[in-house]
Amino acid sequence: MAPAPHPGIRPNPSGDLPRIDASAFVDPSAQLIGHVVIGRRVFVGPQTVLRADEPDKAGRVHPIVIEEDACLQDGVIVHTRAGSEVRIGPRCNISHGVVIHGPAEIHADSFIALRAVVYQAEIGEGVWVGVGSIVMRSRIPAHVWIPAGSVIRSETEIRGFRLVDLKEEKHKKDIYDATAALREAYRRLASE
Repeated sequence: MAPAPHPGIRPNPSGDLPRIDASAFVDPSAQLIGHVVIGRRVFVGPQTVLRADEPDKAGRVHPIVIEEDACLQDGVIVHTRAGSEVRIGPRCNISHGVVIHGPAEIHADSFIALRAVVYQAEIGEGVWVGVGSIVMRSRIPAHVWIPAGSVIRSETEIRGFRLVDLKEEKHKKDIYDATAALREAYRRLASE
């Protein structure tokens, strides 16, 4: 992987430079700083900021890793604290204005809706985090549906929540398909 010529892709003070797979699309207005790894067919939307720049006590900066086919929509902010990593799994959709602060892990096929916050948390596979929700210092099991506006501070606070249903699974797939089409259209446009 080699970084594309792009004014928003730059090293951190430790010298780590983002690595971007050639099949990914990173909007020219996005900022990728430091130890950031962008996988295959990832879409990074306008005004997104991925900043991995705080070294641990040994001087090592831990990465932000965005795995294949993930989508980070407009205005997403992801930051790692010293000694922590953020990992966003395959086919995750991170909606407009979401903030993710490490350490954090979001497993495959999860959907984080508009303006949600994930703070030092682990989101299981196929989870739906509703609009404006806050998940902090918690682990959310796979396929849980978190209603809009929820504030989750511990695993016990999700006991009454249901699982993601077929309608929501279809919505996630529709968003994924639309984003994949946009990614390819923007890649074609950028290559002209």
